[in-house]
Amino acid sequence: MSNLPSYELFIHPMNLVELRKDIWCDDPVPAKLTYQKKKYDIDIVYRGSHIRKFDKKSYHISFYKPKTFYSAHEVHLNAEFKDPSLMRNKLSLDFFSNIGAMSPHSQHVTVTVNGRYQGVYLQLESVDEYFLKKRNLPSGAIYYAIDDDANFSLVSELDDDVKHSLASGYELKYGDKNSEKYLSEFIYKLNTLSKEEYEKEIIKYVNVDQYLRWLIGVVCTQNFDGFVHNYALYRNAETGLFEILPWDYDATWGRDIHGKVMEYDYVRIQGYNTLTARILDVPSFRKRYHTLLREVLEQQFTVENMKPIVEGLHATLRPHVMTDPYIKDNLKVFDGEPAVILEYIKDRNRFLNKHLTDLL
Repeated sequence: MSNLPSYELFIHPMNLVELRKDIWCDDPVPAKLTYQKKKYDIDIVYRGSHIRKFDKKSYHISFYKPKTFYSAHEVHLNAEFKDPSLMRNKLSLDFFSNIGAMSPHSQHVTVTVNGRYQGVYLQLESVDEYFLKKRNLPSGAIYYAIDDDANFSLVSELDDDVKHSLASGYELKYGDKNSEKYLSEFIYKLNTLSKEEYEKEIIKYVNVDQYLRWLIGVVCTQNFDGFVHNYALYRNAETGLFEILPWDYDATWGRDIHGKVMEYDYVRIQGYNTLTARILDVPSFRKRYHTLLREVLEQQFTVENMKPIVEGLHATLRPHVMTDPYIKDNLKVFDGEPAVILEYIKDRNRFLNKHLTDLL
């Protein structure tokens, strides 16, 4: 049997009652995590929005004694409950890294809570100051896109009116007193620069090449929600440029947030959101996007490249899925998922190749 890291969580019964009393409460309770015979004092709380209602809960864990866990201060344990493969999030985040876009690290683990086996989880790296330190990146502000107002527009996606704040839709994860000002200026400039000055001026605010690589990742994996949330922004303090990272990518590779089939042609090659539209309106940027995307369609986003990755991860997870109390009865569906994912890649690759000329 292939080994996955095994986390043992202990939550005092009184604290467990408190945690379960209101699944929407964001106040953590104290707990302990044991890994490789070492104990860590932690705070734990349920994470996510609609996923909190599922039987198999996802968790957000912060470490306070010791303060770090393998150079991280906090981690996310995702149940991946609506993804019958349990693989899509990890496949996506690794794919972003492979095409040159910055992306959080992830790994599958098994979790036990108070002696009861909870099954397979995906551990996600938090995008914070520790994320930057591990990569030797300059310090800078980090913002989480928390709702559809993170649409790179001056107009709210929620009520179709002018935003009361240009930082609406974002939560500052790490930064200083100037961080909101930097974000607001970026949003204002990307919307108000004239078409004539866009090519020369926008590169003072955003790392365009990095943004295009992220866009390719979203378009290939087809995360429809990824254009207006499900991402983080990092403002590099040395360059002053914004960079974008993916987050929560389980609704990908041919399935939506409910685990239902999403047709391979659902997301257009040009993607969505205001910043994407304005960048692709510049001929030189659009040509660069065309070149980068064509390379990815030839090299990384192919059945030939992805098949050993998909089948290898499936083989690693299968023994643990067989004993997962929440999904073991759906083993037949789990075993069919590699074929679903590879069929999606074949169809999506063909679709995107067909529409490459739309970018010329």
